[in-house]
Amino acid sequence: MKLLRHHDGTMFRDLNHNGTMEPYENPGLPTEQRVADLLARMTLAEKAALMCHGRVNAPRPDAFPAGSDAITELGITHFLVMTAPEVATMARWNNHLQDLAAATRLGIPVTLSSDPRHGFGDNPAAAHTGGGFSRGPEPIGLAATGDPELVREFAAATARELCAVGIRVAVHPMADLATEPRWARVGGTFGEDAESASRMLAAYIRGMQGETLGAESVACMVKHFPGGGPVAGGEDPHFAYGRFQAYPGGNLEYHLRPFAAALEAGVAQVMPGYGIPVGTGLAEVGACFNRDVIAGLLRGRYRFDGVVCTDFNLLAGMNIPGRGSLPARNWGVEHLPLAEQVRMLLDADVDQFGGETRPELIIEAVRSGAATEARIDASVRRILRDKFRLGLFDNPYVDPEAAEELVGRPETRALARRVQQRSLVPLSGTPVGFGPDCALYVENIDPRVAARYGAPVQRPEDADVAVVRLDAPYEQREGLLERYFHAGSLEFPPAELERLRELAATVPLAVCVALDRPAVLTGLADSALLLLADFGAEDDVVLDAVFNRTPATGRLPFDLPSSMRAVEQSREDVPFDTRDPLFRCGHPGPPPIGPKHLPEGADATAGRRGGGPSTEHRTPGDSGP
Repeated sequence: MKLLRHHDGTMFRDLNHNGTMEPYENPGLPTEQRVADLLARMTLAEKAALMCHGRVNAPRPDAFPAGSDAITELGITHFLVMTAPEVATMARWNNHLQDLAAATRLGIPVTLSSDPRHGFGDNPAAAHTGGGFSRGPEPIGLAATGDPELVREFAAATARELCAVGIRVAVHPMADLATEPRWARVGGTFGEDAESASRMLAAYIRGMQGETLGAESVACMVKHFPGGGPVAGGEDPHFAYGRFQAYPGGNLEYHLRPFAAALEAGVAQVMPGYGIPVGTGLAEVGACFNRDVIAGLLRGRYRFDGVVCTDFNLLAGMNIPGRGSLPARNWGVEHLPLAEQVRMLLDADVDQFGGETRPELIIEAVRSGAATEARIDASVRRILRDKFRLGLFDNPYVDPEAAEELVGRPETRALARRVQQRSLVPLSGTPVGFGPDCALYVENIDPRVAARYGAPVQRPEDADVAVVRLDAPYEQREGLLERYFHAGSLEFPPAELERLRELAATVPLAVCVALDRPAVLTGLADSALLLLADFGAEDDVVLDAVFNRTPATGRLPFDLPSSMRAVEQSREDVPFDTRDPLFRCGHPGPPPIGPKHLPEGADATAGRRGGGPSTEHRTPGDSGP
């Protein structure tokens, strides 16, 4: 869309195609004035469309069909991008979508959002890899650096890459606390300690957004309010058997601390979780439907007046072409008619329906009297405000050639690698003392990379030293989505543990374990020459630490339990609650445990539950996989 010149010299985009600069098109007016003008021009259907935040797969390099019908026929202008195409393709697709939006009656620009794209995790419901973006460690690894300024610098660099391709809302970070070691999403948190997590979270948000939200910002959508960490039995609320948030320690306040820090840092948007809070005094329905959680805590206690977007696919589930479908995640209200579920979302004070592309649900709620148009206006005002603050009404386009040059450029990759290195945690032992002529046996390491550190051999008995990279243990589950969620036992199978101990008896052994969850490493620490933890790192970054070229300096962002029994006896909502942990949070430094960190009355050294995985919050007939 070409810019026009107003008679006063102001350049503007003629979004409603009438040749006149309307107040909402005037870049010189205050945001609130532009919002009010545009809101007054919108129909109920256009408002309802703005409250839908759909999912979409980015296109092939040669075709841009995705999102077209939703924009041109329904007026939807918010989309979560699920796949990771090449940089230039992503940038051109953004521009294509903006062209479609510019041709609509009011020309409201598209906002593209995304789950994390700058780490090593690959989960279609939580994080993506590929697309040429610079890769640092997972958020739990950012916490392990112990350096808020480094976290802010890395977040700012990733924001520049996202902006370059047109992604303007980050559906992250997670403010959840890793107090339940079995949870599959520990890697997306900033750890177990609320004080440390709050510092890192605030730094991350300021890096992504800047000090104020503007044309160079990526707006953060912090999640999963009021805290997704204390999942009953360690199960995830993406699945019906994981729908309960358990608070046997009465510790809701501890889990709210990082959210308070995020709000203090100016976070633009908030996503409530799927889970049902149990034993907190809050209504026992999923957080997105929960007026106590959103209108009461978030809007009332914390005075948050930004956008609240539900977790995705609450109402309609999700269809994955060629793979199958997933059910709705309307926990606690499954038995209610769809219209009543919509009423509850609106009554709770939700602004956007994540994963939904059915504005008619909102239109019908108004027509039936379940919600007033004034209530809809309150949400639309918040949503428009962020579009204006991000500068999308003035220029939503990106430069594909500039994006190719900026994304993954050497200085950003170097920063990402430095963050990887700073996140490595030395758990036990000492670096390997062999030189580049050593005979080197490796597992789960690229042989071409290993060859830069020694002479590769095929058999451990022929080696001077062995280096093995391992994933933290988990129980492989079936199911369209469940296979991506590492859940279940944190212990290595006995046969694998025995194999590693035999390997250590054959040759000096260095082991690096990727801790997407707090693995039980009992039995490895006393047999390996060196035991490291990583949270997403390239092979050469790990080998640099193994051979002491770049010492590992990170610190554990959570306790590492000594056994599964200790985990099963701990309370989901209480930090540092497993008995006799093998390594403490903060290791190899002092643990961050004291009166300021522990909840009142909590005992850091003894579990309270006394016997197997938590089942007290499951209803009859529930069963895990």
